[in-house]
Amino acid sequence: MPNKCFREVAGFDDRLLVIIGVPLASVLVSLLLFSDMLEAGNWGYFMVCIPMSLVYTSCFWLGMRWAYYRARYRYPAFRDIRKRLFWLLLAFLALFLAINTVLDAIFGLLMPEHQEKPGQISDFIVSLVVSALVITIYEALSFYLQLEREVAEKAELKRQNVESQLEGLRNQVNPHFLFNSLNTLIYLIPEDSEKAVHFVQQLSKVYRYVLESRDTKMIPLSEELEFLKAYIFLLHERFGNNLQVDIRRLEQKQNAAIVPLTLQLLFENAIKHNVISTDKPLRIEVFSENGHLVVRNNLQRKNQVMDSTGVGLQNIKDRYRLLTDRVVEVITSQQYFTVALPMVELPRL
Repeated sequence: MPNKCFREVAGFDDRLLVIIGVPLASVLVSLLLFSDMLEAGNWGYFMVCIPMSLVYTSCFWLGMRWAYYRARYRYPAFRDIRKRLFWLLLAFLALFLAINTVLDAIFGLLMPEHQEKPGQISDFIVSLVVSALVITIYEALSFYLQLEREVAEKAELKRQNVESQLEGLRNQVNPHFLFNSLNTLIYLIPEDSEKAVHFVQQLSKVYRYVLESRDTKMIPLSEELEFLKAYIFLLHERFGNNLQVDIRRLEQKQNAAIVPLTLQLLFENAIKHNVISTDKPLRIEVFSENGHLVVRNNLQRKNQVMDSTGVGLQNIKDRYRLLTDRVVEVITSQQYFTVALPMVELPRL
């Protein structure tokens, strides 16, 4: 059987295992079966037994290896382990009868002076132990590598899922936001053309940032804040003083970085789920605390809004989980909704 075929079926290359395992097992078998010869000081007989044991062990190892290959090929799933073991037990019994019959006859002709052997029961037990050891090693290796591959595949699928969600989120920035911004612009043009021009410039800056940060996993906090200022300008044109934003204690965080577009998403989330009016202005605070960038808004939920699915926040958590062991903290109290984003320190140039 070509080694490549075995590797494809079992999931690993066992050549090194065979090269090391067969001689080692043959020595152990000799010690088990012929220890009385060593105690009697019959070293000459023992030295003859080792190559004989090597032949027996090689035949059993390679025979059980072939049987394992066939069983694994026929019953590859982990749930089929009982079927594999039943097939391998039958294969062992057949191998034991065949190998002992043939090799006993051959060694009897080649070395008639060394025809003494342990009893059939000892032979059977030792052969069974060697075969069980071989199958246990192969099954454990195959199971471990299969489990490792499945874990890696799941991690890759999760990463791809998070990235696809992120791509959808970025592509979404935002039909609703763009629609509302264009409506604001329509009202500005006849009222204040100069302000309308400035509005378009800020809108352009927002979407340029979205495009430029599309493939970026982490971005300097200073760049995210520049984007946020342009984004807040557009929101203020829509909500006026009903939306109050306070950004503070971030001057010393020039080397900090966060996941791009998280601030925009958190602002959008606050606006979506809270009342914004003259009587109830929405206040959003952004500040640094204990190595986190904290975004907090006063809680005044809309009565008519549907329950939040949490997809946006989970997206942020998953994106951070791919980059750092530090977790995103989400805290809800009677007065505030708070999200604390881990800040990653950039290397100083």
